[in-house]
Amino acid sequence: MDIGKTVGLEYGPPTRNAFGDALAAIGEENKNIVVVDGDVGNSTRTQYFAEEFPDRFFNMGIAESNLIGVSSGLAASGKDVVAASFAAFLLGNAYDQIRMGVAFPQANVKLVGSHSGISIGEDGPSQMGIEDIALATSLPNFTVIVPADAPATKAATRALFSFDGPAYLRTGRPKVPVVYTNEEVDFEIGKANQLRDGRHATIIACGLMVAAALEAAHTLSEEGFEVRVLDMHTIKPLDETAVKLAAEQTGAIVTAEEHLLHGGLGAAVATAVAQNHPVPMRFVGINNQYAESGEPEELLQKYHLMPEDIAQAVRDAIDQKQKDN
Repeated sequence: MDIGKTVGLEYGPPTRNAFGDALAAIGEENKNIVVVDGDVGNSTRTQYFAEEFPDRFFNMGIAESNLIGVSSGLAASGKDVVAASFAAFLLGNAYDQIRMGVAFPQANVKLVGSHSGISIGEDGPSQMGIEDIALATSLPNFTVIVPADAPATKAATRALFSFDGPAYLRTGRPKVPVVYTNEEVDFEIGKANQLRDGRHATIIACGLMVAAALEAAHTLSEEGFEVRVLDMHTIKPLDETAVKLAAEQTGAIVTAEEHLLHGGLGAAVATAVAQNHPVPMRFVGINNQYAESGEPEELLQKYHLMPEDIAQAVRDAIDQKQKDN
């Protein structure tokens, strides 16, 4: 992929690798952590933890519902539990068990879904998690995090263990642009990071789309538009203060996510905008369809998740703002 390269972003490890590295490091510090996986530890990268702490790692096989039941039981026994599989399998196959075994009792289980979005490429729609954010955010009192790059993922993984209660961390398969060049990422759950300021509009993005948003903002600056960019790494609880300020100060908002438009970041931001300070909005995401198998960047182009798609959405939102004024 070439996203972000025109603004000088270099590519780093996949976010799933960063999660695996961080989990293994935290496991050395916290002996109470146990990890449960659905026979895909070599892909979710929980294998890194398993190699270091085999007595605290449990492979449940391809049986996600049972995986969640076991995780809930371990949490009830006082363990800090990480339950991992592909996003599509974990949230899709085991949703009822997550609802009643994790969300309802507020169990201290941290769900980690890898291979999210369509950028997994050739594996195709059966393994593309594009509904997972909607499913996770619908669960009461669930924290939902979508980090932009490897450094942010390491920080997010550590943040998971800063509180008791259920959470969902979304990771991806491909190498991604490094947005945070300093390994000490300023990461706080529920607080967006402003990566660029502007007065004409705001792009609010998560995951891989943060790098795409930065590239779009650069393109727009060459046209005379100064655009704010927010990394909304926490979808729930949403940073409503940052959203409200963006609406008040820039007057137009575009959201960008590698997820279905229904129930994702855009829906959460739109709710906050409507309740606090309505402004013209546009939404970049997967529009009511499943993708197909292909090269990651070809898929992002086909389903309109590229920097140029974000830039055009910003132009449309600014145009609407000017008409309204």
